[in-house]
Amino acid sequence: MKSSILIIDDNQDLLDFLSRIFRERYRVHIAINADVAQDILSRERVELIISDIMMPGMDGFELCRFIKLSHKYNHIPVVLLTSKNTYAAQIDGLKVGADAYIQKPFQIEFLQLQVANLLINREHVKQHASGLMVIKRGLAPSKLDSEFLAGFKRYVLENIKNPNIDIDELAVQMNMSRATFYRKVRLLFVLSPYQAINSIRLEKAAELIAANQFTFQQISQMTGYSSATVFSKKFKAYFKVSPSTYLETLSREKT
Repeated sequence: MKSSILIIDDNQDLLDFLSRIFRERYRVHIAINADVAQDILSRERVELIISDIMMPGMDGFELCRFIKLSHKYNHIPVVLLTSKNTYAAQIDGLKVGADAYIQKPFQIEFLQLQVANLLINREHVKQHASGLMVIKRGLAPSKLDSEFLAGFKRYVLENIKNPNIDIDELAVQMNMSRATFYRKVRLLFVLSPYQAINSIRLEKAAELIAANQFTFQQISQMTGYSSATVFSKKFKAYFKVSPSTYLETLSREKT
């Protein structure tokens, strides 16, 4: 079965062009704005989203934030297209959870490779992390548990560049005492809070590696590790392969 992607852009010509290109390999849904996109998301299976940033109404940043804060959609990789190419803009994209950030005008082959990498990477992460997020295997998390998981992940991603995320502050943000917070994390993640934070850092790092836009040194800084050496050791311990081998594997699988 073809993977399903959603393309969002208020430029009809670009929307039609991208749709024609990606229909060769994927099942494609198109939307001219975020409202139409949200309607499609509620009805269709979508495995990756490509969105322009500058759109009337809800812009691409806001749409990405909505997706990444939703327990129903936050697993979907998001590629943002923009005319801005500053480091600050890229950080803004990371803060809302974007998985790749591509400047216009772009080479269509580059965008195609980004999409292919992210879909392969998402499958790898899903296979690796299956069973880690909720201890009640075979059961969907409750609404409160889903809200806790989304809030926990949101806080970590918003502070991901900080190598010393304060567990006590995180507990306060989740409106819990330290003891209650630790018990909740242990129950849902089957990990300590520090281990859960590390897993979110590394899964975001894997997404950034798949995007193939940053050096390992940059990725280590962007995900809160003190050095590329520390990052590489943590990554290998989690995924059982080094960052360079991980990237090589993605490159082989998409050919």
